[in-house]
Amino acid sequence: MTALLVMSADDFGLTDGVCRAVLQGYLKGIVTATSLLAVGRSFDLAVRMINDHPDLDVGAHLAIVGEEPPLLTAREVPSLVDRRGKFPLSYRTVVLRGIAGRLDPADVRAEFGAQLDRIRSAGVAVSHLDTHQHTHLWPSVAGVLLALAREGGIAAVRAPRSGRLLPVGFGVNVLARRLRSRVRLSGLATTDGYAGLDEAGSLDQARFASALDAVRRIGGTVEINSHPGVADDPDLGRFAWGYRWADELALLTSPATRSLVASHGYRLGSFRDLAMAP
Repeated sequence: MTALLVMSADDFGLTDGVCRAVLQGYLKGIVTATSLLAVGRSFDLAVRMINDHPDLDVGAHLAIVGEEPPLLTAREVPSLVDRRGKFPLSYRTVVLRGIAGRLDPADVRAEFGAQLDRIRSAGVAVSHLDTHQHTHLWPSVAGVLLALAREGGIAAVRAPRSGRLLPVGFGVNVLARRLRSRVRLSGLATTDGYAGLDEAGSLDQARFASALDAVRRIGGTVEINSHPGVADDPDLGRFAWGYRWADELALLTSPATRSLVASHGYRLGSFRDLAMAP
């Protein structure tokens, strides 16, 4: 019996090139779901693509970090931004603010709510929630995300984890276990297994095969998330992430990858399928 694999692509709306890559991964590859970045510069293009392809499963990729500005002003969300009204670039700042008690959940709710409203106001049906740089691993951010999911009738939430050990992997997985428990107690759906955090920006054939081996040992449903892009995208130059965007797109559209999925006993599906599973 085959198990469900949700092959997701993050950052839909980040740049025009990322939008094209996500759509190509869906139309010509194994991408089954994406998550829309409401603060992205190419949000409008992403929405047009979604309207042209209504079967594409879309979630909200909610952000309180990154190069893009928030939707709300610094006065409205003071604990999320710096003096210039900008988000921090890294999740590490969110964690440090949380530890220091300087991350106001009311600000997170206001900004996440504004982003979710923008997506829904564009006519996009949201099947799942996740966050840019997985900031909802932090408990106070998770609480906001889960509340928004329940209140909005959104059935599924990503529960990331790491396959690494010390130093980052241990902390991630402590938070991941707590998040997964809270998701289930909230009556929401999430996959049994996950990969993509450790492989972000470098998901090639070898890493994908290793990820499939690892999640198969866990059993059950799985999400693997990716970050495809196109090689000639000049707008990606402002992101110092070191991602191999085009290599990830090549992986997602390779016939060998589809064969690898089948050989590991998985069938491709979406978060919509996950939410309907018994």
